[in-house]
Amino acid sequence: MRIRLHTLMFPLLAALAGSTGLAQAAALRIGTTAAFAPPLEVAVAEAKKQGLDVELVEFNDWITPNTALANKDLDANYFQHVPFLENARKTAGLDLVPVAPGIINNIGLYSKKYQKLTDLPEGAKVAIANDAINGGRGLLLLEKAGLISLKPGVGYKATLADITANPKDLNIVELEAVQLARVLDDVDLAQGYPHYIRLAKTIDPNAALLFDGLDHPEYVIQFVARPDNRDDPRLKQFVDVYQHSPVVRAALDEAYGKLYQPGW
Repeated sequence: MRIRLHTLMFPLLAALAGSTGLAQAAALRIGTTAAFAPPLEVAVAEAKKQGLDVELVEFNDWITPNTALANKDLDANYFQHVPFLENARKTAGLDLVPVAPGIINNIGLYSKKYQKLTDLPEGAKVAIANDAINGGRGLLLLEKAGLISLKPGVGYKATLADITANPKDLNIVELEAVQLARVLDDVDLAQGYPHYIRLAKTIDPNAALLFDGLDHPEYVIQFVARPDNRDDPRLKQFVDVYQHSPVVRAALDEAYGKLYQPGW
């Protein structure tokens, strides 16, 4: 079963769940977002065949799935990687833990003006994400492309201040991650997320000049739970279905094509 919830509606619907029949006590409740929901729906159906009832709750933001989990309105969620979770734990004081890996969605460097990274001119305008979680990933990708160098060991926590070499004197601008897909006409190169590019229809999501893939496994999307229920056998069973069902794998291929990799 899948329930789409507006963020502000969630507390009310959660409170009414017992009386309205939205959820059964034995159902495993998993929160997610639209980017990950379709293959999860298939996993829910496959789990049902094994006698496991799972309720999928879809949120339209990246904050409520964690607060709902911490408040025990969910049993687990699936939408975030470890850097995002670490930031949520630090900023919101949430006691949540990763329990099993899912997929990693590749990000890439996209351009509508150049066919090769070596064609970028001096002073090229390059857009990356402006938040601490995604910006570091963009800088790591620029380093992989040979366009910049970063301080050794800084990893995904890299910021513009950690750039030690910028041979082409790139003009690196920071924008909201969800806006990067829409600025390709205004910049020479941009960090891009295939899901948002697909929605924006600004360029072929497969046409990145470079992808990161599993270079940084910390960006694998995780099934996340609370410490008190991390060993829930229902969750372990559902994760097994998600990771090993051929039907779910086919759904992942349909949803993401070649723009993802299993993280397990």
